[in-house]
Amino acid sequence: MSYPIETIRHSLAHVLAAAVKKLYPDVKFAGGPAIENGFYYDFDTEHRFSEDDFQKIEKEMRDLIKSNGRFEQRNVSLDEAKQIFADQPYKMEWLNEYNAAGEDLSIYTFRDFVDLCRGPHVESSKDLPRDAFKIRNVAGAYWKGDAKNKMLQRIYVDAFATREELDAFLKMQEEAAARDNRKLGKDMDLFHFEPDYAPGAVFWHDKGYKIYRKLIEYIRHRQERAGYQEISTPSVMDRSLWERSGHWAKYGEHNYSGKTQDGKTFCVKPMSCPGGMLVFGQGIKSYKDLPLYLAEFGKVNRYEAAGGLSGLMRVREFTQDDAHIFCTEEQLETEVVKILRFIKDIYAKFGFTNISMKLATRKESEFRIGSDEIWDKAEGALKHALDANGIEYEIAPGDAAFYGPKIDNYLKDALGRTWQCGTVQLDMNLPERFDLSYIGEDGEKHRPIMLHRAMLGSIERFMGILLESTGGNLPLWLSPEPVVVAPVSEKYRDYAVAVVDSLRDAGVYARADLRDEKVNYKIRELSLAKTPIIAVVGEKEIADKTVTLRKLGVEKQETIPADEFIAQMVDAVKMPA
Repeated sequence: MSYPIETIRHSLAHVLAAAVKKLYPDVKFAGGPAIENGFYYDFDTEHRFSEDDFQKIEKEMRDLIKSNGRFEQRNVSLDEAKQIFADQPYKMEWLNEYNAAGEDLSIYTFRDFVDLCRGPHVESSKDLPRDAFKIRNVAGAYWKGDAKNKMLQRIYVDAFATREELDAFLKMQEEAAARDNRKLGKDMDLFHFEPDYAPGAVFWHDKGYKIYRKLIEYIRHRQERAGYQEISTPSVMDRSLWERSGHWAKYGEHNYSGKTQDGKTFCVKPMSCPGGMLVFGQGIKSYKDLPLYLAEFGKVNRYEAAGGLSGLMRVREFTQDDAHIFCTEEQLETEVVKILRFIKDIYAKFGFTNISMKLATRKESEFRIGSDEIWDKAEGALKHALDANGIEYEIAPGDAAFYGPKIDNYLKDALGRTWQCGTVQLDMNLPERFDLSYIGEDGEKHRPIMLHRAMLGSIERFMGILLESTGGNLPLWLSPEPVVVAPVSEKYRDYAVAVVDSLRDAGVYARADLRDEKVNYKIRELSLAKTPIIAVVGEKEIADKTVTLRKLGVEKQETIPADEFIAQMVDAVKMPA
């Protein structure tokens, strides 16, 4: 019988738990769901898991699978469940919080391992693959994700239906490790981190900062062409602003804040939205002013647990390409579709053409603001905009922002990984909280609708995604050093400098590598740093007024006239339209 991959992974999670229980009898179990590419399970035990344990645990799992044990389900009462799990404190905590009176609970038994579980599972372990899973790593994870609770040990396992699928995935993981943005950041001399002094904040080096600035310059250029106005709001503002917006209640514990001598509490800006609304609120707005596009490259700071920080992908300080579009209800559909097309076109310029979308709807939460009536209207408006324009999407229940539903954009990189970056969020609540209005055709005040919009999202994170997807082989227009001219020896320095000067005069950034090293050494070093074009010059090039080009990823060299090369580079480094 063929089973869905989620069922296979879920069943293997129980096999993992059974294996760990057999090897380490004192273990306490928390839980472990199927996830993308595998599953995990959280354990509490005095034994500290390490890579030395992985093979032993995998062997025990294979032995259990070979034994053809059945996955047996039965329903039990709450009292019976408490008897079964009396020695399992994490299961007991969940049972003590369970409040569905009178309902039976589902448990699954595999060999001598019993777990609270709705299923489904395979019928027998003979239906599971013995050679299509591999323990990836072990990491710390707080019980219930709360730092106030005990730190558990989370074992991650990659799991697939066949060995061929696992091998393909592991090969992709090896490629991903070689492209890790932290490794590329070091190899290319782009940035570094100082965990002791500024955890989760980027120290940009010259070349990395060039890429960072070019990303912003490109988005700025596109926004200006599209009629956006760029604003800048303060980095530190009174806590009362974030209380008014609702961000303090939702994210207050993630804010950096402190009291001043006058007893007021100020926050380092965690997001740009409230500042944008204060700008809109200045002066009287007419319906003729709408839609109004206010963009800001806001540097924001949010506290992330140290264990969650990961290179450029998850930081505490980052820059968002935020924008807030204020419009009328009649303009809403047009603006939503316009933003989605804008985002898709931007991604295509960076080589990302496989884009999918999800409509994130409300969840019941103490932090959610606004009435059900407003939420019904907002969710319906986004759904209508997508449906009426034939845009494919999935529903993501419960993933909305606390102030409104959103359409998230997901791009797929060269390694087949999916990343959520751009978003458009419909907000009918914050304009109400900030009492924003415009004068309509009828001469009366009306409430605008606000769309929160990000295209790249976090500039830092998008740069990390782009570096890993390209392996550091950035397009010429985005490269921090499109050309490096390397003389064969010191005798040819003057010609190398002359070529560089001509390139710079033509608007192409270039430099000469004048180190007292052999040219082959320079080429190896520059190739490691992902220099797109190395122009080698020597006696023959001087005589013929040429350059010999070595292009990254291309084995064959090419010798062309220097003037022709410079003309080609002028076009090649132009920012895309």
